[in-house]
Amino acid sequence: MEKKTTVISAQQLNRQMSFCGQIRAYWEEKGVQPLAFVDTYGCQQNEADSERIRGMLERAGYGFTDTEEGADVIVLNTCAIREHAEQRVFGNVGALVHTKRRHEGQKIFLCGCMMGQIKVSDRIKHSYPHVDGVFSTHHLWEFPELLYRVLKTGKRVFAVADEPGSICENIPVSRTNSLKAWVSVMYGCNNFCSYCIVPYVRGRERSRQPEEILKECKELIALGYKEITLLGQNVNSYGKDLDCGVDFADLMARIASLDGDFRLRFMTSHPKDASFKLFDTIAKYPKICKQFHLPFQSGNDRVLKVMNRRYTAGQYLRLVEYGRSLMPELVLTSDVIVGFPGETEEEFEDTLKLIETVGYDALFTFIFSPRGGTPAASMDDPVTKAEKNARFDRLVRLQNRISEEKHRAYIGSVQKVLVDGRDGDFLTARTDGGRLVRFPGEDSLIGQFINVRITDCTTWSLVGEKA
Repeated sequence: MEKKTTVISAQQLNRQMSFCGQIRAYWEEKGVQPLAFVDTYGCQQNEADSERIRGMLERAGYGFTDTEEGADVIVLNTCAIREHAEQRVFGNVGALVHTKRRHEGQKIFLCGCMMGQIKVSDRIKHSYPHVDGVFSTHHLWEFPELLYRVLKTGKRVFAVADEPGSICENIPVSRTNSLKAWVSVMYGCNNFCSYCIVPYVRGRERSRQPEEILKECKELIALGYKEITLLGQNVNSYGKDLDCGVDFADLMARIASLDGDFRLRFMTSHPKDASFKLFDTIAKYPKICKQFHLPFQSGNDRVLKVMNRRYTAGQYLRLVEYGRSLMPELVLTSDVIVGFPGETEEEFEDTLKLIETVGYDALFTFIFSPRGGTPAASMDDPVTKAEKNARFDRLVRLQNRISEEKHRAYIGSVQKVLVDGRDGDFLTARTDGGRLVRFPGEDSLIGQFINVRITDCTTWSLVGEKA
């Protein structure tokens, strides 16, 4: 894998924008308003990538539809984290044979993390001939040229070479949410956890220049966005590849100092790089949400070492203790893997103990899913699926009890929330800590910060009324 970061020049991007112009002219000559369907699997980084895909399609003259049926171009932005996600993609791609048959000229593209695996792109090439184009995350910025080539020649394109990770600024963005915005601060990952495919498909860590990030955030604030979430596979590593003297805590402080009525969030963090300085920064600035998603994955030191996580349970707990000493109200969420190869019952019990000790507000829980090409995929795994499922159920029951206890503690309090939508008879909103709140109200409140008195709760959400 190449280690060097490629900075895409303005000239290179302008060339891609010229292809957008040629695609627009292609459809205008036909007298057709083309429609695009973009479907996203996986994480928030994929969502952010899809916003750029939509931005380029919009520049090329496409409107958007929420269904594959009748779309002139379909783009599936895929995820490689879990086997289930991959199987969903293959199933949905197979079904597109029928939509393409009903819509002559429909073009189908696959992109995202799955396409960074040669075995996957080869499978698409040989077993899914109705797919017109494939490109990995490294080639996203070249999408207009790839689409133009398919439209003009009718030939398939595959842009999946092992390229250096790139940074391309000023790709047009079409955001689907007018209140909340994703802002990528860096791409790739250097950690090589033994179970994770991300470094192999997204490349090495590469940080955007702080000036570019600040510029994007200022533009979003001026447009009225109320919540900005900074994204990276490991935001705590931000700036290590730059010679600018700005780390992630510094970046957060600069953004939080900007004028405007907005909140600032971030994800995801790696405990080995999380610093006391970052907790200090979160505590200092009111605009930074008092929420920290800090994946621990396992509560057992031996398992953590085999996972190549490079911290111990004790070190992790010290971070949590420091954060809560500064901010007792800090909302903590995390990721945990159940059934990592070789995990014993006693080691699983260590995970349960850590969950009890920390008292998470919520957990994202997963049963180990082997990813081909990672070290963990070839490890001995004597524990049965039934045992793993039983452990998973025990963990979920524990966390559900803790989550409900945490939520009950909110009852009677008044929370400042950002109202972000409607779910049936109730408006939906998020607290500073990211907790979901449902309450009755008029649509005119959507997009506003208001105070809500919490009156009840469920395991997964809070119930309230306008204060």
